[in-house]
Amino acid sequence: MDSRKVMMLLGALLVAAVTAFAARSLVAGAAAPEAAAAAPVVIDGPEVLVATRALPVGTILDATALKFQPWPKDLVENAYFKREGTDLSKLIGTVVRLPVTAGQPVTQGQLVKPGDRGFLAAALGPGMRAVTVPVSAQTSVAGFVFPGDHIDLILTQSVSANDGPALKTSETVVRNLRVLATDQRTSDDKDDQGNTVVRTFSTVTVEATPRIAEQIAVAQTIGTLSLSLRSIADNASELEQAIASGAASVGDGKDPRAEKAMIDKLANTPQAGNATYVVGADVSRFQRRSVPSLVAPAAGTAVTGTAGPGSGVPGAPIVGPVVRVTRGNSVTEVPVGGKN
Repeated sequence: MDSRKVMMLLGALLVAAVTAFAARSLVAGAAAPEAAAAAPVVIDGPEVLVATRALPVGTILDATALKFQPWPKDLVENAYFKREGTDLSKLIGTVVRLPVTAGQPVTQGQLVKPGDRGFLAAALGPGMRAVTVPVSAQTSVAGFVFPGDHIDLILTQSVSANDGPALKTSETVVRNLRVLATDQRTSDDKDDQGNTVVRTFSTVTVEATPRIAEQIAVAQTIGTLSLSLRSIADNASELEQAIASGAASVGDGKDPRAEKAMIDKLANTPQAGNATYVVGADVSRFQRRSVPSLVAPAAGTAVTGTAGPGSGVPGAPIVGPVVRVTRGNSVTEVPVGGKN
């Protein structure tokens, strides 16, 4: 092989090596570089109170709705709640008067506390009413009911019978009432562990429709009302039943905000009717199961009352069975066999 061919072969090999090296470099450079760890952003400012989720008007705040977060000092307003000087526990149970978006600072003007002017007006939903129910330590879940909780109302009464013992009964008359406020107060007294002594409340204010508010007012005159604290899972379960039965519709699902608003409304709507009940016989075999119907007096039995027109002796006691005849607004008692 002559020197010319050798030089051409070496040149071709050199070009191939350079091409391979260049191609490898291009492939390696096209690979995605490793993401460098982003350095944490340090915010030079105090910690202020922000909303962990969207808080619409009428929301009763709980411990999960607020948190402290650093905020740029140039953007801090005097109306913000700063960690220094803010007792978060005292804001639990307050009501949102102006809407707050998620992640935004909460201002003092956006909240209204129980006892302040306009508290109930801000807490009530459209078309709803506030009703105060008197309770005792035995009927109020030992004081473990707080604003924002949902409760059922249980009516306990004793129904008199014309013979034998009275009928003892208890029934759930209203369900899913939202608690707006209680008259619970904290004192400066401490227990042996240093915890603040909480005094149980004697009244609880709930949110109800006008119709249910009337029912609660009547129920207070019938017997004793007790509170039954509801689980959060109960609201979700009843909501699913309402949707499955067709009583509630979630729409076409094209507007998530409208769907969420509808679900929230259903979950916070009080319900009456279809009451469950328990009578004395369900608890003790020595109690009645029902109230017997009135027994008509036997012949010859004296009946309390006075004789009406046609009885022969005005004002005399009626003896024997009688027939009551109604003509317009006039009621006449006529002994059997007498003349009208």
